[in-house]
Amino acid sequence: MTNRRSFLKTAAATAAAVGFPTIVPASVFGATAPSNRINIGAIGVGRISRGHDMPGVWQYTNVAGRDNRIVAVCDLSAHRVQAAQKLVDDTYTKKLGQPYTGTRGYADYRELLAQKDIDAVLISTPDHQHARLCVAAIKAKKDVYLQKPASLTIAEGRVMANHAAASAQIVQIGSQQRSWKQFARAVELVRNGRIGTVREVEIGLPGDPAGGNPQPMPVPAEFNYDAWLGSTPEVPYTLDRVMPVQGFDRPGWLRMEQFGAGMITGWGAHHVDTAHWGMNTELTGPIEVWGQAEFPKSGLWDVHGPFKTYGLYENGVKMTISGAFENGIKWIGDDGWIFVCRDGMTTPTAAATPTGANTPAATANSGGAEKPVPIVPLRASNPKVVDSVIGPNEWHAYTADDHHGNWLDCVKSRKTNIATAEIGHRACTTCLLHWMAMKTDHHIHWDPKTETVKGDDIAGSLIARHQRKGYEIA
Repeated sequence: MTNRRSFLKTAAATAAAVGFPTIVPASVFGATAPSNRINIGAIGVGRISRGHDMPGVWQYTNVAGRDNRIVAVCDLSAHRVQAAQKLVDDTYTKKLGQPYTGTRGYADYRELLAQKDIDAVLISTPDHQHARLCVAAIKAKKDVYLQKPASLTIAEGRVMANHAAASAQIVQIGSQQRSWKQFARAVELVRNGRIGTVREVEIGLPGDPAGGNPQPMPVPAEFNYDAWLGSTPEVPYTLDRVMPVQGFDRPGWLRMEQFGAGMITGWGAHHVDTAHWGMNTELTGPIEVWGQAEFPKSGLWDVHGPFKTYGLYENGVKMTISGAFENGIKWIGDDGWIFVCRDGMTTPTAAATPTGANTPAATANSGGAEKPVPIVPLRASNPKVVDSVIGPNEWHAYTADDHHGNWLDCVKSRKTNIATAEIGHRACTTCLLHWMAMKTDHHIHWDPKTETVKGDDIAGSLIARHQRKGYEIA
């Protein structure tokens, strides 16, 4: 005679193998019952999704309170859809200890969003698709984890943030530094006056190389290139403009201004957000921005090269962003400075190089001449400041043990998440203002309340871009 436990185990294995959910009473599973599980769709399943976003959520499979299942994947490359289906199926086969082939694949994000059993989505597409797809997901009443930067332009970022604010959906921007302990700790020290009044902030970013092959090529048969271009102009297909056909190496579109602004938004969205957090300017922005940059004179890739730009805030703080600084954020006050960056390894001289700073590439490019050393991610002019105790009556940061985990927590609780759409939009806006200064070489006067440029039609014209018919954000 089959006992209850054996029946449930057999039913679960059968259902997983054919791709159907297991329907059993919630009381059997308790907090990880299917009725408590968050069903997730992944839109855009390339390098970032496979290496960061999907693992970020599936690590909590069968974890009470954060239990989720990626039930569908979507991409404009049929090859990537199939590869993602296999990756998710194989992952759940290992996690669940039984065969699993239940992951659905879609070529059109609208079909995925129409699925009633999907509660939330990961959006891990190229930058130029972020805001439009996020708005579509919000309208479909899905909670959203949106890769940074929040948008390609300031105008579409404002549309996205407004839709998020007017909805009941949880929108988490992928500014994961907010959920790293050293960044929250640095912000608390700064906000509680451990270096006195902040006067300046220095942000160091890595760089991107020039190059790229502009020669037009046939569009792969399994790739919807027109939809991939989205709202941006029609241009000939070439591999270095888009992404690898095979494999998931760093794509060329990251170095194309048609699809993003380069490292000023790529890493800048992280660091400016952290800087704002420490400056208490998360919901506003600079009032003046200026500076210069070098741009490639040949090749396909056209995002900025070496640069130095400045921003002035209403509270008098001056922000300087450059590739010549160490990769990280440094607040400078009347009584000293605090610096914070990511964990990792670097060479002793890497911090002084214009490009990099604190990335595996910096170590790899050293040629082995210098032994890599661990980065100290949190430092201060007075080392005792780092160990300073934040008292119960002082300001305490909103903290999370994990960025994807915080999103899942808030999807369940409906409480405010750690990186909201408005916060992400303000950080992205600041980065784009620095980009606008690079492009125009103008001293830009910005009104963060109305989000308009004062007295400069040329700079003001960069707030928005023409959107190709059929791909407009609404």
